[in-house]
Amino acid sequence: MDYLLALAQDPAAWVALVTLVAMEVILGIDNLIFISILTNKLPAEHRTMARRIGIGLALIMRLALLGTIAIIVRLTAPVFTVFDHPFSWRDMILIAGGLFLVWKATKEIHHSVDPNPGDDLFETRATIGFTAAIVQILLLDLVFSIDSIITAVGMTEHIPIMIIAVIAAVTAMLLAADPLAHFIEQNPTVVMLALGFLIMIGMTLIAEGFGAHVPKGYVYAAMAFSAFVEGLNMMARRRGRRAPHG
Repeated sequence: MDYLLALAQDPAAWVALVTLVAMEVILGIDNLIFISILTNKLPAEHRTMARRIGIGLALIMRLALLGTIAIIVRLTAPVFTVFDHPFSWRDMILIAGGLFLVWKATKEIHHSVDPNPGDDLFETRATIGFTAAIVQILLLDLVFSIDSIITAVGMTEHIPIMIIAVIAAVTAMLLAADPLAHFIEQNPTVVMLALGFLIMIGMTLIAEGFGAHVPKGYVYAAMAFSAFVEGLNMMARRRGRRAPHG
């Protein structure tokens, strides 16, 4: 209790908390886009439940990972070397997660643009199962969780601050999940933009796994600019539909 009281009176702790919450929320955008696209392929009556279960289990998993933070930190230690470049478990997790994102987004784009999909390396089903959706949400959240926790360790050593930041970020995801999913479903062009975001995020994860540092600010600035342009396109289309009746 004395530790928590001292922490609450430390201005540096409050700064770290605000910074961590902001970082967790921003990192959660990537995950939320994936969750929205994935759950929109489920039957309508299962979508909200899938989002809530997926995000709720993600919260439990992140808190559990914080309980093993000493192990998580050691994931940055080199495991093997290829052409004089060391790879850690974190690197391999990022590469695997990035490849999964690129594959998943490419598959969804293929289904969207191919009017006559045939038997190829992409599955032909337009929907997925409830359990499969939850598993994919958790697998991707594992990748983002490990990366964000390792980043958080570099910002603060206080576990309570990390826990509060994770809970705040996941709460924001729960509140935004349904509105974002509905918006994406009602605007098909936004789906393609979001899939493009997932490919970019996947390539960023792969690059970081191979040791190339990609500033997150550049990635999110590109996403924000693309979203702004798409917003202008949506406004132009709405004006175009109203013009004949004006």
